[in-house]
Amino acid sequence: MPTRKPAVLFVCLGNICRSPLAEAAFRREAELRGLDVEIDSAGTSGWHIGSPPDLRAQAVALRHGVDISGYQGRQVQAEDFSRFTHIVALDRKNLAALKRMRPADGAELSLLLDHVPGRSGEAVADPYYGDEAGFETTWGDVTEGARALVDRLKR
Repeated sequence: MPTRKPAVLFVCLGNICRSPLAEAAFRREAELRGLDVEIDSAGTSGWHIGSPPDLRAQAVALRHGVDISGYQGRQVQAEDFSRFTHIVALDRKNLAALKRMRPADGAELSLLLDHVPGRSGEAVADPYYGDEAGFETTWGDVTEGARALVDRLKR
């Protein structure tokens, strides 16, 4: 039986800061490393459906060579649990919400930083209410998590 192609969904609350940055970092890392994977991001809330990422998230991604201006916010849907092999939350609160939504045979759930040695259980800090420096910190975290997750999926 052929192994299913990995498909990864990154999830935060609003899908305008952390999860689009995680999607961008993972997309770049997967491409650099030759991993064939479906990638998307979503939020557990519906506040920003159809909205582009926060301008500060767009700016930090662009500084690191990734244009996320075309991304659009969306909310996690029931079908995501069968469409994706891995649903990766950016914090414990969103992970708990995903666990409540997940059917028994749904996608594997984890926190992004669970994949980084020594950082299991840690949340990616939400930069929304902070300044530009917070978005750089978030970019560093999602990049580290993306590299570790690509390592895992390539094994």
